[in-house]
Amino acid sequence: MEAQDHNPAKALWRYHAPAQMDQVQLAMWTELLEKRTGICLAESRKSFLLTSLSTRMRELGYDSYDAYFQYLTEGRRGVVEWEILVDRLTVHESRFYRDQRSLALIQDQFLPELSSKLGSRKNKEKSSIDIWSLGCATGEEAYSLAMQVDDFMLRKTLNSYYSITASDISSASLSTARKGVYHINRLKNVPANLLNLFFTREDENHYRVVEKLRERICFTRLNILYLSRARLGMMDLIYCQNVLIYFKRRHRYAMLEQMVKHLRPGGLLILGAGEISDWRHNEMQPVNYPGTLAFRRIHGNTSYE
Repeated sequence: MEAQDHNPAKALWRYHAPAQMDQVQLAMWTELLEKRTGICLAESRKSFLLTSLSTRMRELGYDSYDAYFQYLTEGRRGVVEWEILVDRLTVHESRFYRDQRSLALIQDQFLPELSSKLGSRKNKEKSSIDIWSLGCATGEEAYSLAMQVDDFMLRKTLNSYYSITASDISSASLSTARKGVYHINRLKNVPANLLNLFFTREDENHYRVVEKLRERICFTRLNILYLSRARLGMMDLIYCQNVLIYFKRRHRYAMLEQMVKHLRPGGLLILGAGEISDWRHNEMQPVNYPGTLAFRRIHGNTSYE
């Protein structure tokens, strides 16, 4: 089915309330979202779904949820359209130094401990710190981690290499992250010394992350529902904040199992506080640090490779 013709100029100024959606249609859309992304949309977020769908449908000229659903789930055009829609339906709100307690854990425990172990790895010239920012949105989280590591290494005069893999399902968010340009409002939590060290002024209201930091981060598209397919190496730190809350418990457990497989012995897994309360794993030990939810991998080969 072809999208109907529409007048873009009218869509800019005329408000249209979202069309009503019955329970059968709601179930159809929430099932599609969960099947393709794993995200479980609560009943309380129905209005968000309706608004997002209605906005995109008006852009294409559709006035029927069923007709748009058919267009979305058939053929190559539907594949492309899904990429656009999923960007509308996923949350990208972020800012630098968002969770300062988790970052404090990295500063106080992870980096000092890891720096003392780097020299014991088999190939000292290639020793590195490998970090995974999972659900990185528009990049603020990944850059916050990079600033923290880079600043620590500068202060301790360490020569080790570090790299950050930052993944998200949204192509549009990853594009923003790669550019590394942010409004000043997103930077209000960044310490002044780090702002001067890692940013250049783009214009009156925007700053750009310096190339030195950008080149340490690989932004890549990844659907967290399919972590078992991820072609990633072993990590020293996996940072996954405010991501698991959008998934059903069975999906959370499966995702955590995959994260453990990518974590080096001694490595740290940091989640958002309250994201999961009853997870246990025989290779993971809870880390006691105020205001955080973190685990350390304790079993397996204890030497770094």
